[in-house]
Amino acid sequence: MKSVLVVGMGRFGRHLAGKMIELGNEVMVVDQDENIIQDLPNIYTDSHIGDCTNENVVRSLGVNNFDICFVTIGENFQSSLVITSLLKKCGAKYVCTKASQDIQAEFLMKIGADEVVYPEREIAEKLAIRHNAKNIFDYIQLTSEYSLYEIPIIPSWAGQTVAAVNVRKKYRVNIIAIKHDNLLDPLPGGDYVFCEGDHIVVIGTSSDVFRLTSKT
Repeated sequence: MKSVLVVGMGRFGRHLAGKMIELGNEVMVVDQDENIIQDLPNIYTDSHIGDCTNENVVRSLGVNNFDICFVTIGENFQSSLVITSLLKKCGAKYVCTKASQDIQAEFLMKIGADEVVYPEREIAEKLAIRHNAKNIFDYIQLTSEYSLYEIPIIPSWAGQTVAAVNVRKKYRVNIIAIKHDNLLDPLPGGDYVFCEGDHIVVIGTSSDVFRLTSKT
C-alpha cells in the first residue's frame, strides 16, 4: 500500500485517484474548486479544497509523507509548473506530472518532476497500434522497439502444441501467456495444445507482430 497525493480532480485526476483507491492505496485529493470537491463520490474520503500554487497550502499537506504526488492539471500549464516546483521544494519524494507537449515535459523535468506522462498521446498511440493491423486486442509499449500484444492464434494452430508451431523461430516473437475463455495461462509450456479461439500474449517488435497478425 502506498500513500498518494493527487492534485487536480479533472477527469484524469478522478480516474487516477479512484483506481489508486481501488488498488488499496491511501489517497488524498486536492482541488481549488469547491464544487468539484463537494461533488466527489464517497470513495474519496480524504479530499481537500486548496490552491496548490500557494506554498503555504502545499506545506500544510505534508507532502513529504507521500510516496508519490501526482499533478493532473491539464488546462493550466503554468499552474502545473508552479505546483510541481513547490512539491519538490517542500520535500515530495516523487512527483509525476501530466503534460500534453514535449516542450512542457522539458520544463517540468528541469524544475524537478521525476516523471512526466502524456495520457492523451499514450491513448492515441495505443488506439493507432490496435487499429493499424487487424486482430490486435491489446497493446502495451515496453520500449521504443518492443511491446506486448494480445492477438489471436492462426486458425491452423488449433490442435498443435506451442513447441510444434515454433513461433519464436518462424515469427521472431515470444509467447508469454495464452488466454483461453478469458482465463490467462502465464508462461505456457511447450506441450500446451492450442484450442480454437485462443489468444496469445506475445512480446516483439511491431513489424514482426504485424507480420504474424496478417496471417490470423
